[in-house]
Amino acid sequence: MNNIQAAVGAADELHAIMNGLGRAAAASRVQLAQSSGAVRNAALQAAAQAIRASAAEILAANARDMDAARVRGLSAAMLDRLQLDDKRVEAMATGIEQIAALPDPIGAVSAEWERPNGLRIQRVRVPLGVIGIIYESRPNVTADAGALCLKSANPVILRGGSESRFSSAAIHECLLAGLRAADLPLAAIQLVPTTDRAAVGMMLAGLDHQINVIVPRGGRSLVERVQKEARVPVIGHLEGLCHVYVDRDADPDMARAIIVNAKLRRTGVCGATETLLVDRACAPAVLPMLLNALADGGCELRGDAAAQAVDRRVKAATEQDWRTEYLDAIISVRVVDGVDAAIRHIATYGSAHTDAIVTGNAATAEKFLREVDSAIVLHNASTQFADGGEFGMGAEIGISTDRFHARGPVGVEQLTSYKYVVRGRGQVRPG
Repeated sequence: MNNIQAAVGAADELHAIMNGLGRAAAASRVQLAQSSGAVRNAALQAAAQAIRASAAEILAANARDMDAARVRGLSAAMLDRLQLDDKRVEAMATGIEQIAALPDPIGAVSAEWERPNGLRIQRVRVPLGVIGIIYESRPNVTADAGALCLKSANPVILRGGSESRFSSAAIHECLLAGLRAADLPLAAIQLVPTTDRAAVGMMLAGLDHQINVIVPRGGRSLVERVQKEARVPVIGHLEGLCHVYVDRDADPDMARAIIVNAKLRRTGVCGATETLLVDRACAPAVLPMLLNALADGGCELRGDAAAQAVDRRVKAATEQDWRTEYLDAIISVRVVDGVDAAIRHIATYGSAHTDAIVTGNAATAEKFLREVDSAIVLHNASTQFADGGEFGMGAEIGISTDRFHARGPVGVEQLTSYKYVVRGRGQVRPG
């Protein structure tokens, strides 16, 4: 067999594998949609127990992924995203239990009314359908996404990054254990068994009309590819270019605590702050303290002339710095003329993800919260709260910056659509 024949044979095999996943997911859709919330919750509880029982196996699989990632030269931020430990494994199990404890969204009536002709109309929550989720590095997404889709009665096809292949497979086995325990179809949560990038293209094409929606979770290149190539609806965000604005009426100690946490708690998450904006009216008193705290935390400082004048460790920021999601211990700093200038900067350079103001002035805070058009806006709190778990959703598949269907943390409710149920007593429409 020559190389061309081998390539054709491999492509045909991959096509058969992927379409098989799509058909199996679609076949499980009716049974999953008709299952009770109690049954799906039982599956989730069993999956959480399996994760705890399999912690050693999950960590061993993650160690294999980490070793390979170091050989490949992944950045410190990417390694942090990939790494699991006892605490993070327990967080996955706890997150699944929190999802199980949420109200069942399926069948919930979000609105109802009666027309003058006696027709009674309800808007009722229903599953979206088969969801394809494409993600990079973070193995915990396997647990979060699988659990959220199961709770909302959506079959899911998971395609994790090659960096987390062993970790994701070990976690997926625990989700399957939950499905078995509740006698639900194993095809309800499937993991793509190949790292071949062509599999992503097949998912974006819809797997012969079997996938109803795609959710990407990863870096800019992945999301741009998904948005460019997808032939099915997409829920996602391009990047998290988040800001903290420190206003003239901010409490200095609060501002320091918030900005250090917002930037340095975990630099590789999409809710990490990338730009610090400081009101010129308080900059002489506050900015030196903020810059020193960041530098002491190991953060590289890049800023405008005003920031450079305060601290010689501040490197000159370029125009591109204001548009960069570093996902690393680097921050851009700009001194601005009050809240209006801060809002203009965010509108110009932000990604409509998450932005925060630190101030003791209620009117200024309300102006910021009203006029900054981002999926999440915060007052006196760290941008690292941009997380479905922190919002009480148990977990999230990602933070959507879309303006259609879902915006902000994509949790159980955001993975549903609705239908209208109309009840009559023989009414007919007059001619």
